[in-house]
Amino acid sequence: MENFKRNIPVVALRNLTVLPGMMIHLDINRDITIKAVEAAMLGDQMVFAVTQKDEDIELPKKDELEEMGTISLVKQVIRLSDGVLRVMVVGVERAQLLEYIEDVEYINGQVQCLQDDSLDVLSELEKKAMMAHLKELFQLYCIETNKSETKILKKITEIQNLTKLVDEVAINILMDYKDQHKIMNLIYAADRFEFICILITEEIELFKYRKEIQSKVKEKVDKNQKEYLLREQLKVIREELGETNTLSEAEEYLERAKKLKASDEVKDKIKQEINRFKSIASSSAESAVSRGYIETLLDLPWDKSKRDSNDLKNAKKIMNSEHYGLTKVKDRILDFLAVRSLTGKGDSPIICLVGPPGTGKTSIAKSVANALNKEYTRISLGGVRDEAEIRGHRKTYVGAMPGRIVTALKSAGVKNPLMLLDEIDKVSSDYKGDTSSALLEVLDGEQNSKFVDHYVEVPVDLSEVLFFATANSVETIPKPLLDRMEVIQVSSYTENEKLHIAKEHLVPKQIKRNGLSRKQMSISSKALEQIILGYTKEAGVRNLERRIGEICRKAAREIIEEDKKQIRINENNLNKYLGNVKYTVDFANEVDEVGIARGLAWTSVGGDTLQIEVNIMPGKGKMELTGQLGDVMKESAKAGISYIRSVSDRFSIQPEFFEKHDMHVHIPEGAVPKDGPSAGITMATAMLSAITNAKVKADVAMTGEITLRGRVLPIGGLKEKILAAKAAKINTVLVPAKNKKDVEELEEEILENIQIKYVETMDQVISSVMIQ
Repeated sequence: MENFKRNIPVVALRNLTVLPGMMIHLDINRDITIKAVEAAMLGDQMVFAVTQKDEDIELPKKDELEEMGTISLVKQVIRLSDGVLRVMVVGVERAQLLEYIEDVEYINGQVQCLQDDSLDVLSELEKKAMMAHLKELFQLYCIETNKSETKILKKITEIQNLTKLVDEVAINILMDYKDQHKIMNLIYAADRFEFICILITEEIELFKYRKEIQSKVKEKVDKNQKEYLLREQLKVIREELGETNTLSEAEEYLERAKKLKASDEVKDKIKQEINRFKSIASSSAESAVSRGYIETLLDLPWDKSKRDSNDLKNAKKIMNSEHYGLTKVKDRILDFLAVRSLTGKGDSPIICLVGPPGTGKTSIAKSVANALNKEYTRISLGGVRDEAEIRGHRKTYVGAMPGRIVTALKSAGVKNPLMLLDEIDKVSSDYKGDTSSALLEVLDGEQNSKFVDHYVEVPVDLSEVLFFATANSVETIPKPLLDRMEVIQVSSYTENEKLHIAKEHLVPKQIKRNGLSRKQMSISSKALEQIILGYTKEAGVRNLERRIGEICRKAAREIIEEDKKQIRINENNLNKYLGNVKYTVDFANEVDEVGIARGLAWTSVGGDTLQIEVNIMPGKGKMELTGQLGDVMKESAKAGISYIRSVSDRFSIQPEFFEKHDMHVHIPEGAVPKDGPSAGITMATAMLSAITNAKVKADVAMTGEITLRGRVLPIGGLKEKILAAKAAKINTVLVPAKNKKDVEELEEEILENIQIKYVETMDQVISSVMIQ
């Protein structure tokens, strides 16, 4: 490599590099640069174009200029306004700045021209291969960048010198001044060749990506434009056909869908259905089906919830003000509230309230909703026998609609209401499916987060719904369904509880409902007690409310007809409004008798006493049972007589007695069916009394089942039975020993003035009730 040195005016460039062979226009306005150009024009018109390291410096020093630059020929100079000089220069040769000579008017520099002999070591074949590759790359670059000018391509194609080809390609590709400066710093042509090949390859890939992105954007824009045009055309066609309603409805649905609080899956389903709805003629039957389906989806509270109340004191106050008693139910709700207050979100329990009619099961659910500040919705399941009532009908059927669960959720308007499943023990099944089985998914906390209604088709989240269910008996509820619920027994009300409920709730409610005021009418406590005992026979207070309502209506009529200012109801004038007493209590017998024992029974309207009578007469050993006894009670009677025969020697009963005498067991009120596993010891006691001619104490009642060996088995409905004994003025009640835990749960008010004796065997029963 031979080196040539010379002095030359220096033109400092900002953010710009001039490469050898490049023709470029420069606008210069600095005095030192203008003076340098003017000096060059007075000589051989050559300048040294070099890039500044920092563009903000006005008078750069040597170390503030790049080392490599280009000796350039000034071909044209034009003076513009504001002292700007426009200069056209052509890069001639790469050179290195050696010394910086600062003249009075401009910068002068000593530069060294560098000759490149790096390609001399390559064979002609290698040079040809390199040129062919670079020409091919440049041609591909021109195609990808849409820069396929014929003149440039022809010029590049005709070049046969590798150094010249490299420099020519460098000035014809797009690159920023930093890349240009990198090329400037590469003295050897072989290094420039490699750098340019890499640069062109990257640019080609970059343009491919940009083209692909532009193509996708253009395709999307074209599609949107096409849809817009088609929509406008369709709008005009529909207007011509008079079918503008469907389109406006579809637009309204789309607006509602945008505002809907729901997941993307739900919104996509709704939009898909709306798009299908647009293509259906409004006069077709399918349009009505599609419209109903879209409106159902839009009306469902997918992600809309209501903030619940966690205030325990307020919840307790509300429940106590609206209901008297029902301690277990209230405690369970307060437990749930306490857990949720600590954890932030407790698992919603599925509570099933089981008890006789009229005990406030349905109303307590509404009271709980008020206490928790929840929306309340009720589903009546009594008599429902079609599975589709729960899961919904498929859209393919005429008149299809969502199931009762989804419909209730829709009416509640939030995803976390209190939903009451009323009379869950009265669902049934037929050839259309098992309704109780359909409820299994609804009431399963592990499954109901994605409950699928056949009509809606999109999973609905029921996990935040607080389910309450009511039933009169658990016997008819299928075991798998019962297993998913937490059963709370709502037992019969005591007379005292009924009196409190009547005073605090029923009387004010009925007075208001019948247009009266507390000043116009009042009912005394004695009158209410008489209504409870003589005019109603129930476990709850439904009939009690009806009787109070009847009094209020008659009182309202008196006020209007007779212009009375005030009416007072007491025990003396009660029969004027309600007529004669309808129910009398079967009080305990005054004298002890042979063959008569008092039993206790549970009925759907509370507890009752059963007087069992047994007569012995000469005969052939037959036993007759009368009084509409069920199979269980008949078996209890047979078990009782078998026990008596097995211990006959203990009571001095002759073996032939049972072969020579007939026995008749009767329970009065024969028109009323009687059955249940709790009259065994009572019938055995009455039969033994009749056989041994021993009297039974009249003031003792008993309940319990008997075995062949004389053991006493536990029973249910204990609270109702003890209340019936109290009403009948019975002093002592025999209860199976295994029911002791049930007695301990009863309120002190129920056990007041009554003696409870626990028995395990018939020997203890006989010693407690029979007078030897």
